[in-house]
Amino acid sequence: MTEAFRTFQKFNDPELAAIIAGKLQELGIETEIVDESANFDPSYANNSFEPTIHLKIKADRFDRAHAVLEEYYQQQVDDVPSHYYLLSFSNRELMEIIAKPDEWGHFDYALAQKLLAERGHPVTPSTIETLKEQRIEELAKPEPEKNQTTWIVLGYFFSVFGSFPGILIGYLLAFTHKTLPNGQNVHLYSPATREHGRKIFFIGLMTLAFWVVYKITH
Repeated sequence: MTEAFRTFQKFNDPELAAIIAGKLQELGIETEIVDESANFDPSYANNSFEPTIHLKIKADRFDRAHAVLEEYYQQQVDDVPSHYYLLSFSNRELMEIIAKPDEWGHFDYALAQKLLAERGHPVTPSTIETLKEQRIEELAKPEPEKNQTTWIVLGYFFSVFGSFPGILIGYLLAFTHKTLPNGQNVHLYSPATREHGRKIFFIGLMTLAFWVVYKITH
């Protein structure tokens, strides 16, 4: 079976996505660029600025792709303009970037390491590896169940009275996954939320079936 492509990075700018894709393709990493703006995800409901341009690669190429981009941007950090915002960051703020590179991007990640080294606080490869492992563990945790209460309530309501919206919400809560920076695919929501999602999904299907039969027989 051909391995599916998974989201490697997200962008608001399609041109930037194309530039990064081209850099990866130069080194033999296949890419796909997909505009996900039409897809509904309850985890984005409170974030209208969520990037919608998804650069996708195969999961087993994630580590290689990160290494390629880190090496590329390490060669660019000497040309940073004097007003670049990271130059005013404290050492603690720079370490935050190194601890969460997925939130900052490869350029800021490389520049943060350079600035700390110049200030006499270089980050060792072993520390970087430990931080990466800790970040993966943190990101692998499901979304807090309390944050999904509204969607669960709406899901049950619509599954009984609206059918299709309930089916959609139930499906998303039960089966949505997220891709970690290492390419691993994990469930977005907790087991309890996924159980609610499955119930909502099947209640919605039964409600839909009931109304279809009712329309046919009356």
